[in-house]
Amino acid sequence: MRNSLRASKPVRYVLLSLGAVAFLFPFYYMVVGSLRTTTVGDLSAAVPSGLTGANYSAINGAISVGRSLLNSGIMTIGVLVCTLVFGVLAGYGLAVLRFRGKGAVFGALLLVQMIPFQLLTLPLYVLVVRDYGLGDNYLGMILPFAINSTAVFLFRQFFLQMPASLFEAARIDGASELRILWRIALPMARPAVLTALLLTFIGPWNEFLWPFLVTKNADMQPLAVSLASFLSNMQGTVANPAGALLAGAVVLAVPAVVLFLLFQRHFTSTDIDSATKG
Repeated sequence: MRNSLRASKPVRYVLLSLGAVAFLFPFYYMVVGSLRTTTVGDLSAAVPSGLTGANYSAINGAISVGRSLLNSGIMTIGVLVCTLVFGVLAGYGLAVLRFRGKGAVFGALLLVQMIPFQLLTLPLYVLVVRDYGLGDNYLGMILPFAINSTAVFLFRQFFLQMPASLFEAARIDGASELRILWRIALPMARPAVLTALLLTFIGPWNEFLWPFLVTKNADMQPLAVSLASFLSNMQGTVANPAGALLAGAVVLAVPAVVLFLLFQRHFTSTDIDSATKG
């Protein structure tokens, strides 16, 4: 038995290495292709030859990458703050508090997750842009994503795993529900918070349709919309269109990759039951 396990280890390492290479190769291809003076849509673009930053300069000169990054950052941070505040409050209420209609609220939450956002685009546009007058406004870009039902569900499931005796002991000591949430539940929910942050970040950072509809001013457009406008009009104006396309993809992907690398070591399990006796 031990000999067979030892013999299988090299095989597993080889398979894992091949999987890692297959996973990382598209990122490598994207970065190298964005730095080449001539990029062809085949595997030859993966060869690091004739490297230059001209593709990034062309994008920055056409759309002002710094301004677009700022717009994307403001929109994304606003969505993240709203997601954490409302998601934690709603998730805690659905998991810990007792009130009439709790099951119906949770059922509605699950129903909302089944409705594609694209079906709500037209009524949201009428409500946000025409009725509220929030076109070309950061608040107009943030509002439709302020409540994230997936984050609410994630926090609810995490708080349900916590021993009820923790909350009961805090109530006996006279702590309010907000104090219990802030001092007891939230510190133990760090893995859930980081997971919700990462999952939520990817959505608004890469969102194209909604910002495209509500922002007509180029100075207000986030990076995804600005890049799409640039790439649709770059034929004949850019020496290496394929390289510029890959450069735009790199600019969009780098923040998400950096965020994952910063947070990945915190995605650990929490020994919730260690806070209780017995």
